[in-house]
Amino acid sequence: MKGVAGWFSARPRPDGDAVLHAMLGALPVAPTGLVVRTEPSCGLAAYGDAAPSRLVDSGGVRLAIVGHPRWRGKSGGDRDRDLVEAVRAQGADALTDIGGDFAIAAWDDARQRGFIAVDRIGVHQLVYGRFDASLVFASTLDALIGHPAARRELSPQGIFDYLYYHVVPGPETVYAGLRRLAAGHCIEFAAGSASEPRRYWELRFVEEPGRSFESWKDEFRTVIRRSVADAADDDATGAFLSGGTDSSTVSGLLGALGRGPARTFSIGFDVEGYDEMSYARIAAEHFRCDHHEYYVTPDDVVQAVPRIAAFYDQPFGNASAIPTYHCARLAREHGVVRLLAGDGGDELFGGNERYAKQHVLGLYQRVPAVLRRRVLEPLLLSAPADTRWTLLRKGRSYVEQARPPMPDRYASYNLLTYLGHRRVLASDFLSTVDTDRPQRLLVEAHAPFADASLINQMLGIDLRFTLADGDLPKVTRMCELAGADVAFPLLDERVVEFSARLPASMKLRGTTLRWFFKEALRDFLPAAIIAKHKHGFGLPVGAWLVGHRPLYDLAVDSIALVGDRGIVDKRFVDELLHRRLREHPAYFGTMVWLLMMLGIWLDSRRL
Repeated sequence: MKGVAGWFSARPRPDGDAVLHAMLGALPVAPTGLVVRTEPSCGLAAYGDAAPSRLVDSGGVRLAIVGHPRWRGKSGGDRDRDLVEAVRAQGADALTDIGGDFAIAAWDDARQRGFIAVDRIGVHQLVYGRFDASLVFASTLDALIGHPAARRELSPQGIFDYLYYHVVPGPETVYAGLRRLAAGHCIEFAAGSASEPRRYWELRFVEEPGRSFESWKDEFRTVIRRSVADAADDDATGAFLSGGTDSSTVSGLLGALGRGPARTFSIGFDVEGYDEMSYARIAAEHFRCDHHEYYVTPDDVVQAVPRIAAFYDQPFGNASAIPTYHCARLAREHGVVRLLAGDGGDELFGGNERYAKQHVLGLYQRVPAVLRRRVLEPLLLSAPADTRWTLLRKGRSYVEQARPPMPDRYASYNLLTYLGHRRVLASDFLSTVDTDRPQRLLVEAHAPFADASLINQMLGIDLRFTLADGDLPKVTRMCELAGADVAFPLLDERVVEFSARLPASMKLRGTTLRWFFKEALRDFLPAAIIAKHKHGFGLPVGAWLVGHRPLYDLAVDSIALVGDRGIVDKRFVDELLHRRLREHPAYFGTMVWLLMMLGIWLDSRRL
């Protein structure tokens, strides 16, 4: 494991060292490479061998760091010293010039002030609470609840939000009163008290029209080459390779560094419609990679699920965590200590299918309002939903989806909402939660981008929900479990800044996804990779739940634990497991997986 932990206090804490050791002793795996420093008003710890976790102490300024921060001001050549001097001179204001991925806790002894912060995109996390006149923080909730004053009280709202989003979205957590620091935010501690979280960086889409495609292309290729080179800081670096555009790009650029063939790693499934190994092989052959493969089996899932569910500090329902873990473990077995992942390309350059769908729905808003309200809607919405007239039925469906403004129509489909939360959840549990909160979180995430183009509105939302809350914890935690470090060169701040300037019409051209990205790399990537549809490391959950009895039995036993805690309606569970799952495995398998992972996680924490 890797991370940081600590506290800032308004009054001297003679027991500070014991507090830190109690927090770290609560971790599910004993920390290695541990360094602890305490003084009356501050305690800091850094731990872990799999990534640069360290405690820097220089002239009364202490930094606990996990990740790869990069000072963007004038450099003296020593990154840690640059950071220390920046913090000494500017305090938390120095964060505006710190790039890279990181979680940092900083303390200035002379000024008796400090701050905690996470990187702009949220690759790393910090969770925190306020106990006994102290700000207490850690990389994981497991360490935070190890604090003697912390209460381990489950939040019903956190459970509801998990079932809605398949993760527990920040800034709340699964524990009442404990919060997660949002990406690009910090908390300052001075004069004996902690501030509220404040944003030190905000993504702003400021498109630059008028430039030629060639000009954009040249800049883009320079930026991503540099980001991959900076992320691959030694010869023990490899790359995930799913065969998609992003992972193929990163793998190809890694091999172009001149350090020998890129070492790449892929996961396959022996299930029709899920195996993408052929594309990974195309990319590996094209770039002459030192390529390695592993086919995940249902037995692998049964063995790995309990360990993986317990390793997360909150319930985590993204099933692709399983193949991600096996891929990272494969890399580690081949001597790779750092992996490059392609996450972020879709969310910065318009690569998800829902972006094309929303473009089509958005065209409805261009129809004059009078025509919409007085002609189209009365005509189409009055038609029966099951009308035999195909054109009329499709028109009604289109209008129903297109009528709501953004961001409401962006979440027009949700599995929990579709199934009906009153049907899925026990009534007593449901009475303790705010069922409208997930939608309010979406509105909140959309607000900073409300005036941006449609594609950038969606990208802004997805940087929070898809990446910071979902895909990044999936990859970082599974690499950590496998004993490897991970970096995301396509989320380098230089790539993010490039995307913010790129005209929206180049990201999504009509319904053509990631038009610019593909055109800019057309002479670099294999033609088959350019043409393929996105897939990634998706797990065939439904097929295996139906076809592999040990996995099904694990699901039944785990979901029973959720029902016994009064969270779900047992009649729904019975229908889900014994009828619905077999009728539509791919669809209902998702809900089975969510409940299974929740049950295993709750049991692992004895909650």
